[in-house]
Amino acid sequence: MAEVVTGEAVVLDLAVARFPSRLLALIIDIAVQVPVLLFLEIVVFSRAASHLNQASAAAVYLAGLIFVVIGYPLTFETLSRGKTLGKMALGIRVVSDDGSPERFRQALVRALSAAFVEIWLPPFNLIGMPAGLITSMVSARGKRLGDMFAGTFVIQERVPRRPDLAPVFTVVSPPLAGWAQHLEIARLSDQTAAAASSYLRRYYDLRPAARDQLGLQLAAAVAAQVSPPPPPGTDAPSFLAAVLAVRREREQARLQARMGSRQGAAPPQKAHAPQATHAPQAAAAASAADAPSESPARPATLPLGPDDLVTLSKPDQPDDYGFAQPL
Repeated sequence: MAEVVTGEAVVLDLAVARFPSRLLALIIDIAVQVPVLLFLEIVVFSRAASHLNQASAAAVYLAGLIFVVIGYPLTFETLSRGKTLGKMALGIRVVSDDGSPERFRQALVRALSAAFVEIWLPPFNLIGMPAGLITSMVSARGKRLGDMFAGTFVIQERVPRRPDLAPVFTVVSPPLAGWAQHLEIARLSDQTAAAASSYLRRYYDLRPAARDQLGLQLAAAVAAQVSPPPPPGTDAPSFLAAVLAVRREREQARLQARMGSRQGAAPPQKAHAPQATHAPQAAAAASAADAPSESPARPATLPLGPDDLVTLSKPDQPDDYGFAQPL
């Protein structure tokens, strides 16, 4: 995962494409380009014997070579915003360092680097290709030389579908219903909530020993950020599920309130029988009814992917919050 800060100061977590995926995409692209070059060579030089001299045939072939080697990735990555045929097959895409779509200038720099330094032109490719492989494996974002020159990197768009929460983890368990009504979660960070959600989604895929240990650590970290503490004897999965259920319900309520305030929808007023009132009092009441609310709804926070990797430093002891030890 790569943390990218956009121009609007929005932090994005993007999955960096792995080296095998990039290498396989490159092999697919070369497998498309090489037959075209061979066909072009056969056609040009076979026709040269009867219609063109050797110099003209070489010029035509050079133009075709440039079009295939440089024009192929340049055209595809520009029109598809960072994809060639190989990248489409592997579900990867080239993006700028700030997470924005690849631009024409960046696609041109990448294509020129591949043509003259890294892949196609000997003897420079004898140095450029190993250098590109080394930088791809060493760089945190898997950048080859062309990416370094252009200010780009490759992300993985096609990712496995995340597992759904088990039905038992989507609601508050009955023993915790009363406690959940008074739960304060304002200090619960998005990173901790994402880690707890990821744990519950993979609960049945983990080994029992690791599942119990990780559950206690996450429960202790969450309990340090919410109040009041859970009832004594509460098991970690039920506690985490209750906290996330309350958080999800309140976030949905805030989002609905925000959407309602944007649309300017006023709640329906009940019809009352007309009453005799003085004119100044009626005008004051109408002004008060038409006045906008001075306490706007709090904006909803952005949803985070539950698969983010989060490191919980210095967790509290589970015994401090009364969690039931797994048997």
